[in-house]
Amino acid sequence: MLSRLVFLSASSLKGSGPIGAGLVQASRSLQTSSQSLAPVPPLPEKGGKVRHGLFPDELFQLLYPKTGVTGPYMLGTGLLVYLLSKEIYVINHETFAAASIGAVIIYGVKKFGPSVAAFADKLNEEKVAKAQEVKDLAMSSMAQAIEDEKKEQWRAEGRAMLFDAKRNNVAMLLETNYRERLHMVTNEVKRRLDYQIALQHLHRRMEQEHMINWVEKNVISSITPQQEKESIAKCIADLKALAKTTQAKATV
Repeated sequence: MLSRLVFLSASSLKGSGPIGAGLVQASRSLQTSSQSLAPVPPLPEKGGKVRHGLFPDELFQLLYPKTGVTGPYMLGTGLLVYLLSKEIYVINHETFAAASIGAVIIYGVKKFGPSVAAFADKLNEEKVAKAQEVKDLAMSSMAQAIEDEKKEQWRAEGRAMLFDAKRNNVAMLLETNYRERLHMVTNEVKRRLDYQIALQHLHRRMEQEHMINWVEKNVISSITPQQEKESIAKCIADLKALAKTTQAKATV
């Protein structure tokens, strides 16, 4: 029903000239434009200020500069008198029924409104408290996740230093192994050189002993028995002369 009414009004605006066409084009641009990504303002928790339980205070504030304080009341009274005088609104039994129902509603609101409002506020506060608890729990979990992520990033940064230390340890182990092998090779070479030196010394000593034995053997074999007796007699004579010289020195 409303769509047909809008369609008919649009058709009439198209036929009304350039102003109607401009309005239709503007309505189309508004309907087909992309949605705004701006945040939606939160709904107010309490309604605006009203007067007589029905009329908004903004209407009075709008009419005060032009009509004064009594302007809104005169406007309402004149509008009511106009509706009644022109029989736009006719008072009948439905009017009295509406007035009775309105009076009952007003009485119920005045009588039970505060308790119902307090109960509704309590329910709302409980819902808000549960939502706040869920929000705080989510915020705490997110904060803990952020702290864990920062800790993991710190560990990832320290992993490079750990790898450097491991590389240094491996390099030191390789250097130690290299030096141990080098020391082992040096000891082996020194041992073999010492063996060759000892072998040369052994050969030289054996040659010397062999030469000495050979010379002694040849010398002993070249001495005759007569020469041996003469040498022994000469030795005895030398010893006797030496003894006499020693006795002479002792007596002196």
